[in-house]
Amino acid sequence: MDKKYLREKFAQVFGEGPAPRFFCAPARVNLIGEHIDYNGGDVFPAALDLVTVVAARPREDGLVRLAADDLPGIFVACPLSKLHFFKGTAWGSYQLGVASELQKAGYPLCGCDLYFWSDIPFGSGLSSSASIQVATAVALVTLGAESAHTAPNLDLTSLAVLCQRSENQFVGVNCGIMDQFASAHGKRGHAILLNCKTLDYELVPLAMEGYALVIGNTCKKRGLGDSKYNERRAECDEAMRLLKDAYPERTLLCELSLREFEAAAHLIKDAVLYRRALHVVSENERVRASVAALRAGDLKAFGALMNQSHDSLRDLYEVTGFELDSMVDEARKIDGVLGARMTGAGFGGCTVSLVPCGKVELFMEQVGERYYEKTGIMPAFYVTLPDDGARELTD
Repeated sequence: MDKKYLREKFAQVFGEGPAPRFFCAPARVNLIGEHIDYNGGDVFPAALDLVTVVAARPREDGLVRLAADDLPGIFVACPLSKLHFFKGTAWGSYQLGVASELQKAGYPLCGCDLYFWSDIPFGSGLSSSASIQVATAVALVTLGAESAHTAPNLDLTSLAVLCQRSENQFVGVNCGIMDQFASAHGKRGHAILLNCKTLDYELVPLAMEGYALVIGNTCKKRGLGDSKYNERRAECDEAMRLLKDAYPERTLLCELSLREFEAAAHLIKDAVLYRRALHVVSENERVRASVAALRAGDLKAFGALMNQSHDSLRDLYEVTGFELDSMVDEARKIDGVLGARMTGAGFGGCTVSLVPCGKVELFMEQVGERYYEKTGIMPAFYVTLPDDGARELTD
């Protein structure tokens, strides 16, 4: 990210004046624990060194103006008093929804100019949307507090929850908390073991000596709003409603152990609902087993659990598809690869594979060639590192 370039672009779009400040929030990769955050499960994401950066400068007229480096010619302007008019807009709803929720929560806000730049591949399943939300929240809270001559309340957990609520209510995607939480709380060299019901979390060192996490982008674009994401969430809610006859005190599928689920599974007569619930409960147990394997230094066991996770998402939850399955299949054929799975919501997007460091180049070449032969789509690969979460860039 070139600050000089962003200052120049900012001035071209918004005019000369005081130099903007820079705020950023990262993408995330979920190592294991897919489609269970909205079911109250444990997830295991890591923030990445792919980021959304927002150049921000306050205004005195209460107007929020938005532009993005990759969308020349698109310009959004909205008074803070009329944020609700922009609900569901094609571009800008993620940022203005955050502003709306901040306003409802009592944060002091001011007008501002916001220019967005990102090196996160859009639609890849690495949660570019959450990074936009969290970067926007940190920028708005900081500038708004300073305009009100108060200290900014940068409680990152509260901001992550607010960003999730914004996506649910303003954008219309019933996502869980994982993406925003990981983008806010990431730490270099660590993954986050997060309980999505309580928001208790623990930073777990990622000690993977001799291996690298390689992200493979299928380059099949996906969007949560037009996918079956909301449908899957509704199916889980219905399965839990049926199970309440056996467990009236439970409210979320991940509150059940696999043994408890199996004891009451006869209450779910619909085969599709049964498969959805079985994935959720078993995936939650795989997360815990994965973290235990990492702490014991057993990367082989961790990789095996990654494989099981993908197979469950393919067969039980049905959110993979030809492109993701093709990339995972080819990744597993490379000698020494311990595990490969889809990451993110699915229906396209990315995979993550545990690859010997000495075979990363071979992996990218061979998997890329074979994937292209199968799909006709040229993929992309990223060897990234776990990095820090949302922050102002001051150096």
